[in-house]
Amino acid sequence: MSHDNITATPAALALLAEIEADHGPVIFHLSGGCCDGTAPMVYPAGEFRLGAHDVQLGSVGGAGFWTSGAQAAAWADTALLIDAVPGRGGAFSLDNPRDRHFVVRPPTCAAPA
Repeated sequence: MSHDNITATPAALALLAEIEADHGPVIFHLSGGCCDGTAPMVYPAGEFRLGAHDVQLGSVGGAGFWTSGAQAAAWADTALLIDAVPGRGGAFSLDNPRDRHFVVRPPTCAAPA
């Protein structure tokens, strides 16, 4: 199941470029858990073990964007916008030490440019 309805703000693409400059290729994973909410985690490509039920929704700047099959079904008819906002990311996410982190927004909730 590929979503292909994922876009990213310039702020998200800039943060992704910084992270990839330091760590090489990465992937996004949106767990949908109570603690992460709409904050996808960012991991070095090949270093995060995807679950048997994880599916790729699409990509952001060339980085695969993954979530569980149940989450994918919930987001199936929704266009997703990846943004970067102030604040720390998840403890194990590569965006954590940068004082900015990624969030997922429906495009209707995007901040005005």
